[in-house]
Amino acid sequence: MASFMKIFVLHILGLLLWSSIVAAKTHRHTHGVKMPRNPWSDGPEYITQCPIQPGHNFTQTVILSTEEGTLWWHAHSDWTRNTVHGAIVIYPKKGTSYPFPKPYAEIPVILGEWWKSQTMAIQEEALATGGDPNVSDAYTINGQPGDLYPCSRSDTFKLKVKQGKTYLLRMVNNVLQDLNFFAIANHKLTVVAVDASYVKPLTVDYITISPGQAMDVLLVANQQKNHYYMAAKAYESVFNISYDNTTTTALVEYIGNYTASSPPSLPYLPLYNDTSASVNFTGRLRSLASKRYPISVPTNITNKYFVTVSVNTFPCANNSCAGPNGTRLSASLNNISFQNPTIDILQAYYKKIGHVYDDDFPTFPPVLFNFTADYQYLPYEIPEKGTKVGVLKYNATVEIVFQSTNLVGGTDHPMHLHGYSFYVVGWGLGNFDPNKDPLKYNLVDPPLQNTIAVPKNGWTAIRFQADNPGVWFLHCHIDRHMTWGMDMAFIVKNGRGPEAQLLPPPPDMPPC
Repeated sequence: MASFMKIFVLHILGLLLWSSIVAAKTHRHTHGVKMPRNPWSDGPEYITQCPIQPGHNFTQTVILSTEEGTLWWHAHSDWTRNTVHGAIVIYPKKGTSYPFPKPYAEIPVILGEWWKSQTMAIQEEALATGGDPNVSDAYTINGQPGDLYPCSRSDTFKLKVKQGKTYLLRMVNNVLQDLNFFAIANHKLTVVAVDASYVKPLTVDYITISPGQAMDVLLVANQQKNHYYMAAKAYESVFNISYDNTTTTALVEYIGNYTASSPPSLPYLPLYNDTSASVNFTGRLRSLASKRYPISVPTNITNKYFVTVSVNTFPCANNSCAGPNGTRLSASLNNISFQNPTIDILQAYYKKIGHVYDDDFPTFPPVLFNFTADYQYLPYEIPEKGTKVGVLKYNATVEIVFQSTNLVGGTDHPMHLHGYSFYVVGWGLGNFDPNKDPLKYNLVDPPLQNTIAVPKNGWTAIRFQADNPGVWFLHCHIDRHMTWGMDMAFIVKNGRGPEAQLLPPPPDMPPC
């Protein structure tokens, strides 16, 4: 692998991210880039580095290895990725080609979310009250809300296409708080890659794309010359919760002389709470698993985790908070609500600094119950606070079964693992059955991803080989859940030989 690595050096300056008056700390995470042996440049605050303070610099070394396709980068401090983000395009190696006909053109399509208030002010208010954050005022496509909002009609993103040509949409979902449905009126979409890993071509009417995910999607301009809307809206499965129910649009405009329909056609998008529509799309993705693009699914598992994924609450004095029944909203993995340490875990691990984290993240929840029942035992809603990591030997083979629970309110959870891609070997609705469900795992051609949505009141099973030493963050990519504590980290120990050793820290690591 080392002979194919590409290394890029980036100089990062602490920025004024969210206000012309208030300076914000920042980080930069190259989402989906494995960073072999180099978690020092991975980016999440208090996991692999302390914040880069305004006016200070940090040189980040980005190491590409096996990635090919579309990934992205974003700030990884609080909710600042809403302000600083972009696509990363990794082309096939010289002398090779795509596993599909070369498209006529390639276009980034980045979904985003926008508030009339400053994003960090929204976060700070939610943390102060203990309730859900205010919903966004708009979704965006390439930075613009689109024609259905009063503020940006003239600036709506327009994709001009030639009839008969094929276009590769390099899609990224940078929405903070919801999954999204996306479609283009009168056109089919063919998914050919997810998270910089090729998949068997999947032709669909719509896609479901989670926060954090990247997809490569082919669009064939095979309709009559006209204007057509591409559109995205929220998939929000939580019962009785406020959400942004607006629809963002952009235009696909055929080149030529004609009178365009007014208004353009809108595509069909599933209902906002259609869990079946979401999982039926995600569950059909398959790796190429070919001679040119082989896969290697771990079969002899050395480390098994069964992890409950829950929204929780903490009690407040005199029921004074804005969460359910006067509580403070929180979240957890295996009933542990992650608390940021005062220095980063990577530094503490490398320098053997004690009392920063505990290395006993549980492999199993503390209590077994009917995780998806409509009515839950109230004491189960209160998690334990902790800064816990799981420790893996180098080359360990790992299986994680994520079980979504209905505590407080069941919803989907896009789980993202830094430093790795993983095989999604199984999923289902309801409670995971350890005796029956593993028999249905797909070990032949499971998709290789770095972000996967655990369905509402369902489960998802992933597998990976721990061959990248360092400290690697695992978290829900819905930002309010991450802030509430739906996180943990893995420490992967060094192996034998220099290529299995964690690299030393760079000299300009941000101080704590």
